Amino acid sequence: MKRMPFERPTEHYDENLITIDEQICALLKQRKELSGNNPGFPPFEYISQWATTFELYEDFLKAVFGTFMGEEHYKPMVDPTRFRKHIPVLKSVVKGAFFYTLNSIRQYANASVVTFSIDWDMTIEQTSSLYSLSHFELYVGEQYDCRMTNGGSCSGHASYNYVISPPLPDDISGMELVFKEFSKPFKNNETGTVVVFRVE
Repeated sequence: MKRMPFERPTEHYDENLITIDEQICALLKQRKELSGNNPGFPPFEYISQWATTFELYEDFLKAVFGTFMGEEHYKPMVDPTRFRKHIPVLKSVVKGAFFYTLNSIRQYANASVVTFSIDWDMTIEQTSSLYSLSHFELYVGEQYDCRMTNGGSCSGHASYNYVISPPLPDDISGMELVFKEFSKPFKNNETGTVVVFRVE
């Protein structure tokens, strides 16, 4: 999702802290490398121990370690510019009570944009409650960064826009666009639902 610009919360900064802050950044880099960029989350017993040892609040430490889980969401996002063309896809997939569609890909000079749509029967109460927990991540290949930028839902319909960078080739024959469902963001709680659009 697009983030609001971050504003510095205060003008105050004690320059005596700069060495410690640099060490914190170095430790973050070291932790990322040691974990293979898979940060995980410490058991609550460890957090309780550290809170006691270092005189910190447990909930504060939980928030700090929770932030590590979403580092990729802070990566600068490409803003599509200079629209070029639409590439028709016109594909649909039915899974259970849900109807998934991918109509086209919008090509820009610096990115591609995909709109992923979901439809369901609102008279079936269970589908609405199941859908409300869903979050889909798009994957098209290791060389592409795919990020959901915006979207929304209403009675029996939802649609979400994903920016892909660098842009996909104009000839997308043979490509697969894979949408994996998670119960919430951060890719650590797959539901098992995978929607694949194969372009012929």
